[in-house]
Amino acid sequence: MLKIGLFTFGGGYAMIALLENEFVVKKKWLDSEEFMDMVAISESTPGPIAVNAATYIGYKTGKVFGSVVSTLGVCIPSFVIIYLISLFFNRFLEIEWVGKAFKGIQACVIFLILSAGIKMFVKLPKTPFNIILLSATVCCTVLFSLFAVDFSSVFYILISAVLGVAVYLVRFLSVKNKERDGKKKK
Repeated sequence: MLKIGLFTFGGGYAMIALLENEFVVKKKWLDSEEFMDMVAISESTPGPIAVNAATYIGYKTGKVFGSVVSTLGVCIPSFVIIYLISLFFNRFLEIEWVGKAFKGIQACVIFLILSAGIKMFVKLPKTPFNIILLSATVCCTVLFSLFAVDFSSVFYILISAVLGVAVYLVRFLSVKNKERDGKKKK
């Protein structure tokens, strides 16, 4: 986690691809399905996704001590770097190569986030509900960005959660009705 925290720029979403490579592909501490579930839960619980994911992976591998060490490992590099930068921030930005480095980092961050999104999309079960929800979210995001509509990403999460619960309840009630109808026929 210290390595991932130290060498990842762009926040938690940029870390997803690195977390998956490290803990699913290399170490095999998680399988792909469990990793996808962890990402979904990390996104929907309070706090940064990287911290939530690190805490989960740490707990899975080392219980409470593992979660503390893992969380600290992913947080300490950012804290130290930001603290050092804040000491001489204005002079730091005036350095020409620093500005160019940040431009390069921005390109890498975009790639890492896009890469994580594509990998998650490929692994997403292609049910009609998932495809419709994903398409609607992407369309709304693009349209709202183009027309400068202020719409918090929290609302996308809440709307998706409500729709997911509604679909689950409809399926659950449908199964219960079929079971009840089956018992009546006997």
